[in-house]
Amino acid sequence: MPSASVKSARITLAPVIAPLVKPNKISDLTEMILAIMTAVAITGCVATDGDSLRCGPERIRLLGIDAPEMGRCQPGRHCAPGDPIASRDNLRRLASRGPVRIDRVGTDRYGRTIAVVYAGGLDLSCAQLKAGQAIYRRDWDNGLRIGRTCDRIR
Repeated sequence: MPSASVKSARITLAPVIAPLVKPNKISDLTEMILAIMTAVAITGCVATDGDSLRCGPERIRLLGIDAPEMGRCQPGRHCAPGDPIASRDNLRRLASRGPVRIDRVGTDRYGRTIAVVYAGGLDLSCAQLKAGQAIYRRDWDNGLRIGRTCDRIR
């Protein structure tokens, strides 16, 4: 769902592009511009744990991985082994490598964006797997995007 600023951009862009395209193509062109706007690299993302980031107000869950829990593992759940602080700190270092690009896949039951996230061109899910700071979860990998692209799990 576009943010309020993107919604207002949709309203503002239509009169600007209207003279440039046929009337039935305004919607398509506006959608294309909005897609480009949302794919623009951003900065200022901070790791909250080994598989989640906060980018401004948006909470993002990395696709296809599970990192050690910062708190207690919920009863009945199989949680990733390892040091949660080391996993979070590694993701913080990785996220600071350069501009962040977010390829949104969906939303989880907690309202977080599920996404493949890149920092400085590096896929953060793959990097956490390679560093041993997370485990691969095929059942959380929509479209098996991480399974197909990460060397560590092939």
